[in-house]
Amino acid sequence: MEKHIIVEAFAAIAQATRLDALRLLLDRRETGVPAGDVAKLLDVPQNTMSAHLAVLKRAGLVRTERHGTTIIYRPDTERVWQLVDFLVTDFAALAATTDRSISTAVIPRAGAAPDPVYNVLFLCTGNSVRSILAESVLNRDGGGRFRAFSAGNKPRGEIHPTTIATLAELDYPTEGLRSKSWDEFASPEAPIMDFVFTLCDSAAGEECPVWPGRPLTAHWGIEDPSIVGEADFRQAAAFRQAAGYIRNRVAAFISLPLDSLDRMSLRDKLRTIGSL
Repeated sequence: MEKHIIVEAFAAIAQATRLDALRLLLDRRETGVPAGDVAKLLDVPQNTMSAHLAVLKRAGLVRTERHGTTIIYRPDTERVWQLVDFLVTDFAALAATTDRSISTAVIPRAGAAPDPVYNVLFLCTGNSVRSILAESVLNRDGGGRFRAFSAGNKPRGEIHPTTIATLAELDYPTEGLRSKSWDEFASPEAPIMDFVFTLCDSAAGEECPVWPGRPLTAHWGIEDPSIVGEADFRQAAAFRQAAGYIRNRVAAFISLPLDSLDRMSLRDKLRTIGSL
């Protein structure tokens, strides 16, 4: 990789808005983001964002596709990897003189302790069933390495009674659980999330807040067991099945070597877990 290309790429992201835009596009690289949505999600005027995206494109960090009248932006992951490879290769001597490994130097969590506790937010529309189940399961099965939270874009305000019954039956904690809006986690005072998972298609399709800290995101869609009516004897079985899917995905998640995977590889593994 020629020196002038490296310099131009680093110069392009040496500005807060452009860095935020590239991180947003990396998080959504599979679907891409329409030009107007990038500006909205980052709360930047459209003409200003257009200028920033043009700088990123000239540096080879993003590319565009035209879908009808809409321009879709995607990151050029190959160029991003070249920058990562440059840092890892050319600055490897630095790692040899410190007690930090290359892997933790590449993707550290700011201020992380040697054994960090990861914050995880589960989302579904009503925050009454699936996301509540996931919050409780991860808080118990995570063994203290994870702090799980849950929220909804249209919270019901109360937890479905069969959710509580299912957790109790499986010996998962229910104390402190409540149905709440995802707005609680978008404020500067909220815990900074490391991971955000959507559990229903509705929440995944909504325009989410811009989460502080730019957490990794993935969709772990699970069918809503509450669509089975309360009078139906199959409802309890549907809730147990949903809990089973969640337990399988949580088990796969907590087994990942989070401290050694690079950000892009980790994102791919998180999305694969969504099909378990």
